[in-house]
Amino acid sequence: MSNISKHKILDQAKESFSKEDYKVALEKFAEVLQNFPNSKEAYNGVILSEMAMSGEGGAEALFDYYEILKEEDKEEADSIMSEILKNMDGTIEQLGKVFAQPLRERLEYEDGILYSDFQKLLDEGGDFKEIFENIMFSTRVIISDRDDFIDFLEKLIEHDFADMALSYLENALSVYPSDKLLRKLLKKLAKGKENNS
Repeated sequence: MSNISKHKILDQAKESFSKEDYKVALEKFAEVLQNFPNSKEAYNGVILSEMAMSGEGGAEALFDYYEILKEEDKEEADSIMSEILKNMDGTIEQLGKVFAQPLRERLEYEDGILYSDFQKLLDEGGDFKEIFENIMFSTRVIISDRDDFIDFLEKLIEHDFADMALSYLENALSVYPSDKLLRKLLKKLAKGKENNS
């Protein structure tokens, strides 16, 4: 197998992965690996394809992250990804930790608070309105999970932050127009506004 076809097959593998055809992606990455046993890119591709095929939800995010890293420095990207995959036992929790650290560093830089930290303050018996107003003036809540976002919106509606909830919802619906839960919340908000007028 020449280097030209190696790159061609890697491109086909990545394209298949992007189209969520993980079985074909796995076969293509494996084909390259058979002929080039030292290809870290093919090795990482095989593991990511296997993860995706077994329903690991984080495989796609990790694949995208890998592609971004490669644009900056291909060799370093291969090493970083090999290290991540080597240290992972294939669980989403591990994947979460991989991304949580840079996210935490970014939060400190951007002056934000993770929704899970915000939730802890509430769990410790804090008043939503008071905690939220304090946070609003000094920082911002960073939400990276859909369920947390829905929970946050419901709390905003429940504690009379309807206008703010509406603006969050409108933004979210512009990205996910057919999301049933978001639409349901929008109806709930509209009903609340009718009752208040």
